[in-house]
Amino acid sequence: MRRVVGVLTMFIAGLAWAAPAPAQQYPSRVVTIIVPYPAGGPTDQLARVLAPALSERLGQSFIVENVTGGATTIATGRVARAAGDGYTLLLHNLQISANVSLYHHLPFDTERDLTPIIFINNNPLVLIGRKTLEPNTLKELIAYMKRNVVKMAHPGAGATGHLATSLLAQEAHVTVDQIPYRGAAPALQDIAGSHVDLFFATPQSVVQQVAAGEMKAYGITAKAPSPQFPTAASFVQELWPKLEILYWHALFAPAGTPETIVEKLNTALQEIVADPAILKSWAESGVAPYPKEERSPAAARALLQREIARWGEVVRDNNIQAPMQ
Repeated sequence: MRRVVGVLTMFIAGLAWAAPAPAQQYPSRVVTIIVPYPAGGPTDQLARVLAPALSERLGQSFIVENVTGGATTIATGRVARAAGDGYTLLLHNLQISANVSLYHHLPFDTERDLTPIIFINNNPLVLIGRKTLEPNTLKELIAYMKRNVVKMAHPGAGATGHLATSLLAQEAHVTVDQIPYRGAAPALQDIAGSHVDLFFATPQSVVQQVAAGEMKAYGITAKAPSPQFPTAASFVQELWPKLEILYWHALFAPAGTPETIVEKLNTALQEIVADPAILKSWAESGVAPYPKEERSPAAARALLQREIARWGEVVRDNNIQAPMQ
């Protein structure tokens, strides 16, 4: 009997030696990065930078698939339900943390069903205004808003710009007329056409228009002013610390993905984030990488928890209603 057991043990050990675990072989086939937005936006653009860089470092094709709808919840749900094998990933942004409070019946649990791999980069938002708006500085603008109800565009109910607009009105103790748009592009067109007064934009989307004098830049949601927007004061320095808002991107895998795969992806992305050419292109558009000490999977989990708590408070305090799905 002992001899039989010994033979079986050696046979099983031989199989394990001859056939390495899937996690050790990863990736052995195409990996799909799901983006919950249409092609062309900042999240999609980042995915199309990361995919070829990951392919080069890990020796397999990484492709980008755009899965839109449901205020990004359709794409998130697809990854949450995917096999935890590292072959279906999700590139998302701040919106994923707000959705936890915006939608009370999500078909997944963001923290339980997804594994954060890395927080990649971030940028502040810039408060821009129509060029014919009377104030020229942030302090002048806030004083103007206390006397007048301004029209503030945002890119849709529950979007990052909507949250930022609500937080500004809350902290400044002003009433604003919030006007929803279907995305940032039409809102920016109406700012340029002087049909609305103010809009929170990403730096990369308005830097040229502001430099050309087509729009005014009043404030930036960062601790320090930006050299790209010399007229925009820091909300944090001049007014309210709560107005520090970083629009971030992070990569997620389904829960249950082996730690070895998560670490392998994290290591490759650490190298990509340190690439001088990528850092240069990000800097030119006001985007910064997360510090190295904040780029581990453990740091990503902690940061996601903080963001979910923060934006949940904003949603509840301002009674922000999610769009109908």
